[in-house]
Amino acid sequence: MISSKPLTIAAFTTLTCSMAAMSSVQAESIDWTSPTLIDARANMMYPGLNYLTFQHFDQMFSTRTVAAGSDVWQLPSRPQTLNGPFVFEGEDNSLDDFLEQTRTNALLVIKDGAIVHEQYRNGMAPDSRHTVYSMSKSIIATLVGIALEEGDIGSLDDRVTDYLPAMAGSGYDDVTLEDVLRMRSGVNWEERYEFGSETQLTEVHDNALVAYRYRWCDYAERSEPDNEPGEQFNYATLDTSILGCVLAEATGTRVADYMAEKLWQPAGMEFPGYWIMDGPEPVGDEFYGAGFNATLRDLGRFGLMMLNEGVANGRQVVSSDWVQASTVADDGFEPTEPGSPFGYQYQWWTLTDSNAYSAIGLFNQFIYVDPDRDVVIVKLSYPESPLGWEDANIEFFQQVADQL
Repeated sequence: MISSKPLTIAAFTTLTCSMAAMSSVQAESIDWTSPTLIDARANMMYPGLNYLTFQHFDQMFSTRTVAAGSDVWQLPSRPQTLNGPFVFEGEDNSLDDFLEQTRTNALLVIKDGAIVHEQYRNGMAPDSRHTVYSMSKSIIATLVGIALEEGDIGSLDDRVTDYLPAMAGSGYDDVTLEDVLRMRSGVNWEERYEFGSETQLTEVHDNALVAYRYRWCDYAERSEPDNEPGEQFNYATLDTSILGCVLAEATGTRVADYMAEKLWQPAGMEFPGYWIMDGPEPVGDEFYGAGFNATLRDLGRFGLMMLNEGVANGRQVVSSDWVQASTVADDGFEPTEPGSPFGYQYQWWTLTDSNAYSAIGLFNQFIYVDPDRDVVIVKLSYPESPLGWEDANIEFFQQVADQL
């Protein structure tokens, strides 16, 4: 999501100074609705500065921590050279040139369970936590799978209103959890990243994330139907927000705490992650649709868990059946763009004519999983535009996987 106004010199100074100052201030003492921080959040994606802001959202937003445990999943290291050339926009590039051209903050490649390439750029380090945007959707879906297996969620045939009665009369009134997982809720929603225009996404972004006036699920209560549930794919961050609110209600706890207990700690993650929120404590919720932040290696561990059919750190964290159900596209999937190489299942993007799949976030955030080649690749980026270069990055991942 991009600011709807240009970043002034004053706003730039406000943002950078506030980020530096808050590093030494306890989060509970911060007024997250101050004009300084509202202005900072309004400009969080400003090109030329987003390489930095994407590494420091905890200094711009109220957050909830996903605690790590003491039993860390140790990943062996077996470095390999990644040989180019790697093609970008018709030009051959070395690896370093490709990463620069595609505005990359960090790259991790795991082959056969071992790290074969790890690279940090632009001030990132192994303990830096980077935003993943809509890769968060794949994480929420995984938590839904765990809650389903443990009985907190009864069935994917359950209605949203079984868990969220306030959605009665809204666009989610007769929608099943499976409809929402597959982005087929039928709710009237246009996921258009043209901030400054009069779009639904701009309205919720400006009010929920920037100004902290209401939560994403508050907006969903006044949503309206557009199509019959289950009929048509329509990518909607609002749908994932509903999934997160269902998850919190079904488990009776905050999603960040549930994630720590059921996923982050059992999987042996090394560092705490965190969710940015759509309001300060105790008003807001985790920004379920695009608000998670974590280190490069821990994102790699998450991808490796999926590659290992739900096993991480010697434990079955999520069932293999859920991994399979989440990452194999339905035969009836119809992409919104003709000729698109992507399919979609339970909040994961699948690839046509391949068993590989990917969590994908705005501004080219990727966890790419290739079961056939036993490869996981994580790439964290900061391009100027929220969309674009997805195909180029997927081709890069395929080339790396083929080479290894």
